[in-house]
Amino acid sequence: MTVIALKTAVLRDGLTLPYAEAGYPEGTPVVFVHGLADSWWSFEPLLRQLPASLHGFAPTQRGHGDADRPPDGYTPEDFAADLVAFLDTVGIRRTLLAGSSSGGVTARIVAGSHPDRISGLVLIGVPATLADKPAVTAVGETVQGLSDPVPREFVEGFLDGMVSRPVARGFIETMVEEGLKLPAYVWQETVRGLLETDLRATLAGILVPTLLLWGDQDAFLPRADQQIILDAVHGARLLTYEGAGHVVHWEEPERVVADIAAFAARLAAKS
Repeated sequence: MTVIALKTAVLRDGLTLPYAEAGYPEGTPVVFVHGLADSWWSFEPLLRQLPASLHGFAPTQRGHGDADRPPDGYTPEDFAADLVAFLDTVGIRRTLLAGSSSGGVTARIVAGSHPDRISGLVLIGVPATLADKPAVTAVGETVQGLSDPVPREFVEGFLDGMVSRPVARGFIETMVEEGLKLPAYVWQETVRGLLETDLRATLAGILVPTLLLWGDQDAFLPRADQQIILDAVHGARLLTYEGAGHVVHWEEPERVVADIAAFAARLAAKS
């Protein structure tokens, strides 16, 4: 197991983002991008198991976890701008990006707009679009009615169904506590940003090598959703995790790390 170091990045606009760093300095940089209501903790199971070939970074996005909570700036484009600023601040010239769930939207926007900074893209349970998912629209309506303090029952319900197999209860409790750190307006503005953005359009212009990781028991994303990404991104590959749910890196962290390491090795061999 590798040691996780907790650090802080102060971006050029003064925004402060905590981040976790693990792995080996000589390894291929991998920046992990979490989704709605998560934080760097979402990737703790992966960071603990990084091989010597990888050097991992997991920033917590604005409004989430212990990051700064500005009053606005919660569209996918805003999060993408923060991610580029994070790369600049930490001194990462070029990296592999691995985004989970809605964090994959942020990651692919950066991959499409800054291909010179991105060596490859890994999308872990990432939607192609939300426009065709009534359940997500229903969540959006519920979120707009939230007020502070956000009820624990809401956060627990939001996380319910993310996995299809048992995950350590202590880890799930940690993720609930991280979700409770979001003020109501961060939930509302982040969800509004996702629903009002044409997510299919964010698939255009991605030229970097792309790998999709998807659990076939994902309660939110059908196989057809992943096919949209495969059709839109030239050369993209899909690895299906049989029996896994939406957040495959919580259920099978060892396999996810191995698949990312193998992907990074293939990219290195071609460079």
